[in-house]
Amino acid sequence: MERREFMKSLGYGAAVLSSGMLPVSCRKTRRPPNIIYILADDLGYEDLGCYGQKIIETPSLDRMAGEGMRFTQHYAGSTVCAPSRCVLMTGRHTGHCRVRGNAGGEAQALSDEDVTAAEVLKKAGYATALIGKWGLGDDLDGARPGLPTRQGFDFFYGYLNQVHAHNYYPEFLWRNTSKEKLRNKVQRVEEPYGAFRGGAAVERVDYSHDLFAKEALAWIEQNRRGPFFLYLALTIPHANNEANRLFGNGAEVPDYDPYSDRDWPDPDKGQAAMITRMDRDIGRILEKLEELGIAENTLVMFSSDNGPHNESRHNPERFAPSGPLRGIKRDLYEGGIRVPFIAWWPGTVAAGSVSGHISGFQDMLPTWAELAGAPMAEGIDGLSLVPELTGRSGQEDHPYLYWEFYEQGGKQAVRWGKWKGVRLDVKADRNSPLELYDLDEDVGETRNIAETHPEIIHKIENIMREAHTPSPFFLFE
Repeated sequence: MERREFMKSLGYGAAVLSSGMLPVSCRKTRRPPNIIYILADDLGYEDLGCYGQKIIETPSLDRMAGEGMRFTQHYAGSTVCAPSRCVLMTGRHTGHCRVRGNAGGEAQALSDEDVTAAEVLKKAGYATALIGKWGLGDDLDGARPGLPTRQGFDFFYGYLNQVHAHNYYPEFLWRNTSKEKLRNKVQRVEEPYGAFRGGAAVERVDYSHDLFAKEALAWIEQNRRGPFFLYLALTIPHANNEANRLFGNGAEVPDYDPYSDRDWPDPDKGQAAMITRMDRDIGRILEKLEELGIAENTLVMFSSDNGPHNESRHNPERFAPSGPLRGIKRDLYEGGIRVPFIAWWPGTVAAGSVSGHISGFQDMLPTWAELAGAPMAEGIDGLSLVPELTGRSGQEDHPYLYWEFYEQGGKQAVRWGKWKGVRLDVKADRNSPLELYDLDEDVGETRNIAETHPEIIHKIENIMREAHTPSPFFLFE
């Protein structure tokens, strides 16, 4: 179905909301739930206490997990930010979606033909906002492809592309379609991180994360009558790449509380402090929902765009952010793509529940569409998680999950049931040997058992061929 035909098809009536497709709590209020999706940046699978973290304090997210559902087999759309966010917004995996890497310019911007989750929800009567890091648009000689306000968001405040987001003390942030000047002073860094895109702050006044938290709380209050969709795309705990290059510490944060007195290098203090600061502000959001009396009609979700980084000169071994998983950001092993995922919805999502359902970012669009009573988009790779979230029967399973990545020689990966296939050096050889792991027995992917399972290898090779469609911007060449 063409984009225009699909968007036209979303003009359904209010009767859909009482059709019985919504959970009981939604039908009681006779309107769909508010939806808040909070995305951390480069947060590891075991960076939270509820996932096993022993050092970094995350009481608010631990509370979310205790009062909601914690997923143990949830996957990011990619192993770096821009393609992962593209999967999230479009419901298409990286073999089908437009943005498949962190290349700048047109290759990193959604087109007008892409149907986003925000467009689906806006058509369903939701107020929509993006606060934080977009990563799917650019500012090219006055043209602004992929601008969030052209992709279904009524309100946008934050970073347009991910390179600009490398600085937590930027000169400006975008407010809707204009640049809003901040009080920070930035030292330019040589290309490709200079010009409007980056630079490191030499006078630090306005910390972007704190501004995002303030804007989010205000927007929730302004739209409390709902229904609303807030995509809160935080930059924490991504490294400030430019500050790292200039000053040797990419873990920028206004203070190191509650780790100031630890006998650690400053980058380690900063890494932990960023995560705890993020956790604090998520707690403020939950408290705001309760204060406004809308918590029971608001689904709050939390995840990370990919696995943990090692880019701020902190010591990753101190915090073991991947836990038992192999790899980090830019890997297609589990540590690069398996991420924390928590769903909190008092009275609807069972408190203290744990789900082993295999899911991914592509599932968010159909999940939100079902909750909104909107028709499902055609041609997407996601499946609604409403049955799993609400305890209803009939949850569909993915036939497989697929990823492709164009850096570091090119990589592909498939999750098929308990099996995980990984192919490296794809640019040198499109048929390079597959690695195979049994995740039920070896979640750390330590034993490649490809030689003893040729029939599984054959199946995964067929999936890789089936799942990949050519892209004019991203080539395995």
